[in-house]
Amino acid sequence: MSSGVMRSLLRAQRALRAASSASGLPPAGPSPGPRRGLSAASRGSMNVFNREMKKKQKNWAAALEDGHQFQYLRDEVGGRVADRVYDVARTFPLALDVGGGRSHIAEHLNEDVVQRLVLTDVSEASLRKRRASGVLSQCVLADEEFLPFRENTFDLVLSSLSLHWVNDLPGALRQIQQVLKPDGVFIGAMVGGDTLYELRCSLQLAETEREGGFSPHVSPFTAGTDLGALLGGAGFNMLTVDVDDVQVCFPGIVEVMTDLQGMGESNCSWNRRPLLHRDTILAAAAIYKEMYGHEDGSVPATFQILYLIGWKPHESQTKPLKRGSATASLRDLSKIGQPTNHSRT
Repeated sequence: MSSGVMRSLLRAQRALRAASSASGLPPAGPSPGPRRGLSAASRGSMNVFNREMKKKQKNWAAALEDGHQFQYLRDEVGGRVADRVYDVARTFPLALDVGGGRSHIAEHLNEDVVQRLVLTDVSEASLRKRRASGVLSQCVLADEEFLPFRENTFDLVLSSLSLHWVNDLPGALRQIQQVLKPDGVFIGAMVGGDTLYELRCSLQLAETEREGGFSPHVSPFTAGTDLGALLGGAGFNMLTVDVDDVQVCFPGIVEVMTDLQGMGESNCSWNRRPLLHRDTILAAAAIYKEMYGHEDGSVPATFQILYLIGWKPHESQTKPLKRGSATASLRDLSKIGQPTNHSRT
């Protein structure tokens, strides 16, 4: 075996070992739990993700000296979320960024749009490394599953690439709706179900070939078709959901997994498999290049980003007309533009 392949295998094993064990900084203390009179929903029965491990993974990633080089996806998506904030023609006196981390949204905002901002994150290390912004900010160590704020507090709630790790997404959306003031707006982004399909497919095929079956190595994500129903069920109206694919090119599968680890986006599902066999990694790398590789030797990794906007109901908002109140029939649409026959006298 060549020394180059051996180095790649060692890098892959280190990346997978670190992702599975999440060894790094110790937990930064317990996150605030639900308190009486606050906007805390009961924990749902679904328990897919190990939230304690996710906190350790994010703390570990934030402690990396070169951690800034892994933030490109969060920077890009945070800027796009900020663009949607600017599209709303109003100034928000008080805003909340759920899972704000290193201020990936806040660094694109100014006081003309948001006057004060509260940043929350489950990772204390991420909050400590937040970037400077033009908005007066305050940090609160809090879990996305339990927001320690009173109802009707914020004019705007933001979230970028954080909610896909929440066990009870409907409950989290209900809490966001509760902490919003009437006529407040929620603008967020999360990864969708087609994210990293290249990596998922390559690992599944390799494991099936070499080991006779496969285990999940990429976390399950929410489908874009479900978001509208989830937002509506949480009490939002005037909904907007759109999808955007961000594709990043890498030298190979090892670099994909290394960057995911550096982002703090390693798998934290309870049913994850801790390690991959060496032969499986080699097979997955070959499959990845064969099925998805570019002519220059690089491989793509696709991140499906779901953008969602929802408003808390208020009497001043435009409401749909009652059923049956239309004054024109859809059948008349075919007649638009047709010449009118005038009878001669």
